[in-house]
Amino acid sequence: MSTNFDLLTTVEYGGCSAKIPASVLESILLNLPKVTDPNVLVDIDTHDDAGVFKINEDLALIFTTDFFPPVCSDPYEYGQIAATNSLSDVYAMGGEPFLALNIAMFPSTKIPLDAYRQILEGGASVAQKANTIIIGGHTIDDYPPKYGLAVVGRVHPDKVITNAGLQPGDALILTKPLGTGVAVAAKRLGIVSEAAYSEALFWMKQLNNTAAQVMQTVGVKGATDITGFGLIGHVYKMAKASRVGVKLYTSKIPLLPEVYQLVDEGCIPGAAFRNLEFVGSHLTGDPNVDYNIKMLMCDAQTSGGILMGVKPERVNEALSLLKEAGLTYSAIVGEVFEGDNILITS
Repeated sequence: MSTNFDLLTTVEYGGCSAKIPASVLESILLNLPKVTDPNVLVDIDTHDDAGVFKINEDLALIFTTDFFPPVCSDPYEYGQIAATNSLSDVYAMGGEPFLALNIAMFPSTKIPLDAYRQILEGGASVAQKANTIIIGGHTIDDYPPKYGLAVVGRVHPDKVITNAGLQPGDALILTKPLGTGVAVAAKRLGIVSEAAYSEALFWMKQLNNTAAQVMQTVGVKGATDITGFGLIGHVYKMAKASRVGVKLYTSKIPLLPEVYQLVDEGCIPGAAFRNLEFVGSHLTGDPNVDYNIKMLMCDAQTSGGILMGVKPERVNEALSLLKEAGLTYSAIVGEVFEGDNILITS
């Protein structure tokens, strides 16, 4: 079933760590034409996870796309992770995906075509699990390979969850552990155990559908998924869009096995430093904050968890529902306050 070709040999930066630096992307987006259609509920102004278009009083469509180079060796697993990550933007906005297109770049003369078949099969298996129909796609010949989906989801117009929805007093809950970027880099270097790496792959393949359902149940208004800009970068984007300040508790951050020690030994991917630079002077912290955890908060995540702002009176309910559904790492990692900066404390 599986090919012997190792996809990790084709990349230096895989997964969401291959994103253009946030600061560069932000400067480009500033110059794009502004959208004026009244049915556009969410566009690029708040740097949200996806666009939202209102169809009628009961239905809005969420439209998004995501793709990246290999984040693991096995083609089937790569397809699973890439598809899971693509669907995540719809879940982050409280929606339900239902249609998708494959987006693929594959070097047909450099890698066995059987690997491409397995990538597509991996993506199809995830789409089926998410009750999403892949109805076509597009492939070009390119190296290294890239794969992902363009996804359409649905949500009630009054129940759209956005980057800009945080409110002072909200508790911040994160649903997956951090450290996928470090784990993948360590795998490439051969310095992580198979058990720890398998744990990272396991979480990258977990859909964020449960988190979306829980958010709607407890009335969440502000959320995002944690991907290429790391926890720090995505929190900064949310705080800026919501016009609030955020305090993060480093001692509460859930981490994948071995990643703390790997960072301590110097395994810190370059994307982490770029994400830290992006937040810049907006980040202030306790001088006693653990440097290793700080860098893990900057680590570019692939198919990461949902970060949601929950009203204090609904926090216990949200945590209980998340953990009952198998999201065992779910934890309160911060709080929202009136302000304009990101604080990190132990």
